[in-house]
Amino acid sequence: MSNKKVIPIQGMHCRSCEILIEEELLKIKNIKKVNVSEKSGTAEIYYDNEFPDKNIENAVTSCGYKIGDNSQKTLEWISTKESDYEGLLTSIFLILIAYIGAKNFGLFDMAFNSSSNLSSAPVVFLVGITAGLSTCMALVGGLVLGVTARYNEKNPNASVLQKFRPHIMFNLGRIISFFVLGGVIGYFGSLLTLSTATIGYLIIAISLVMLVLGLQTLGIFPILEKIKLTLPKSLYKVLGIETQKQNEYSNRGALILGGLTFFLPCGFTQAMQLFAISSGSMVTGAVTMGLFALGTSIGLLSIGGITAVIKGSITKPFFKFVGLLVIAMAVFNIINALNLVDIQFPIAKSVQAESKVVDKNVQLQNNVQIVKMTQKANGYFPNKFTIKKGIPVKWVITSETPNSCAASLVSSQLKVRKMLETGENIIEFTPDKVGAIKFSCSMGMYTGLFNVVE
Repeated sequence: MSNKKVIPIQGMHCRSCEILIEEELLKIKNIKKVNVSEKSGTAEIYYDNEFPDKNIENAVTSCGYKIGDNSQKTLEWISTKESDYEGLLTSIFLILIAYIGAKNFGLFDMAFNSSSNLSSAPVVFLVGITAGLSTCMALVGGLVLGVTARYNEKNPNASVLQKFRPHIMFNLGRIISFFVLGGVIGYFGSLLTLSTATIGYLIIAISLVMLVLGLQTLGIFPILEKIKLTLPKSLYKVLGIETQKQNEYSNRGALILGGLTFFLPCGFTQAMQLFAISSGSMVTGAVTMGLFALGTSIGLLSIGGITAVIKGSITKPFFKFVGLLVIAMAVFNIINALNLVDIQFPIAKSVQAESKVVDKNVQLQNNVQIVKMTQKANGYFPNKFTIKKGIPVKWVITSETPNSCAASLVSSQLKVRKMLETGENIIEFTPDKVGAIKFSCSMGMYTGLFNVVE
C-alpha cells in the first residue's frame, strides 16, 4: 500500500497549473499517483519507499512554482513573472490589425439590405445572421467568449466536444428564450420591454463581468483570482443546478445565461422585439424572435469552434489574445451604454455655448422647426442640430437601411423608441428646456443630439 503526503504549493492559479505539476511529479521514481488542487494550494502525493523531497522540490520549481504555504501569502496586484507577459504585445498588435480590418470592411456597419419587411421569415433569419456577425458579436459574443474561454483555460484536458458544449448550451438557451419571450411580448405588447436607461445599466453590468473575465484570462493580475463569478448558492438550489467542483460552469447555467440575453439587445435585437410587439400576435412574435436567435447562433457558434479546437503550444498566446479581445469588447460596450443612461457629462452641457443659434440643417416653416436627417447602416447624417426652446420640432428621418442596428432609434429624454422604416419617418416634439437632448441606436453605438437654445 502506497504512502501519502500532502505538500503546499505557491503560485497556482488555474487548472493548467494543476496538470503541469502533476505531469512533472509523476516522472519521479517511486511516485505512483498525484492529485494537485489549485483551490487548496496543495498536492497529494502517493509514493512507495522513501519520500523524494529534493526531487519533488526540483520538479515543482522547474514548473515555475514554489513549495510553501499559500495561507499567509497576499496575492499580487500584477504579476512580476516574465512568462506571464509572453505574447502580450503580439496579441495587442493582432487586436489592432483585426479592428482596422473590421472597420475597413464595414463589419461594424453591416446591414441586410432588402426591400422585404420583417414579416418574411427568410428576411428575419438573414438579419439574424448579419447581427451575429456584427454588433451582436460585440455584446453577446463577447460575453459567451469570456465565459467559455475561462472554462477552456481551466480545463485544458477537456475534449473538443466538451469545450464546445458551453457554446451549444448558451445558444440553445438563447433560441428557446427568444422563442418563448417573443411570443409573450407579441401577445401582451411591451410587457417584457425595458426602458432605455435600464438597458444601458444592464449592458454596463454585463460588460463589467466581461472585463473581469478578460483580465482573469489575461493572467497578469493574480489578485483578480479571488473573484469567482458564480451564481449565489441559494439560486443554484432554486434552479436545481448542481454545484460544480469549481462552481464556474454548468450546462444549465450556460443555458440560463443564454436565455437572459433576451434583455440585453443590440440594435438588431431591439428591432426584432419592436416588430414582435407591434405584431400583436403570439405566434408571429415567437417565430420572429426564434428565427432571429437561430440566425445569430451561426456567428456566435463560429467563435465557439475556434476556442474549442485550440490546444498545444499556441494555447497560452491564444488566451492572451482572447483576454484582450474580451476586454476591448467590454470597454466598447461600456462606452456605448453610457449613451443610453440618463447621465449628463460636462461635454454635453457645454455644447450650447459652442453652437450657433442658426443651424443650416434646421428650417423654420409655419412656426415649426423642420429637421432632416438620414439614417444609414453606419449612423445618422447629420447627427447634431441646434434648435430653439418652445418651438415645435418636426424631425424627418429618411431610413436607407431599415434592417440595420442604426434603424432602432431611441431617446430616453424624448421618450422615443422607434424602428425606422424605409423612406421618411416623422417624430414630433416640443423642446421645453435648454440643454442637450441625446438620441442613439438602441445599443448606444451610433449617436446624435439636439442642442436646445433660448
